[in-house]
Amino acid sequence: MRATKIQSFAGKRCISCEVKTSPLTKAQAKKNLTILKGWKLSRDFRVISRSYAMKSFLAAVHLIQQIALIAETEGHHPDIHLMRYRHLRVDISTHAIGGLSENDFILAAKIDQIPKSIRRNSN
Repeated sequence: MRATKIQSFAGKRCISCEVKTSPLTKAQAKKNLTILKGWKLSRDFRVISRSYAMKSFLAAVHLIQQIALIAETEGHHPDIHLMRYRHLRVDISTHAIGGLSENDFILAAKIDQIPKSIRRNSN
């Protein structure tokens, strides 16, 4: 069931949001988040984030490049943070509306489909 719902997001395209578009409500964001595995909602309900402990610096950079290609194709760009050479955090929000839109969940689902070289033991 989850795979089908993730595919429903991943199969969509991001659409341009206008400033007058309303962000998702807290309830809508929480509902959409149940479809994605490993993503967390910020306290203010304006950002979804996911962290990765990659196998190496190059694996982290490779993932950044893959995310960048998808982001450019979708016209929807996340904030990407590379820390301590292989720890990656991806924050997604719709900056134009100051909160979350369906685009954020579409992009997250597409990022989830990227093969990743993740370190199996944390840190």
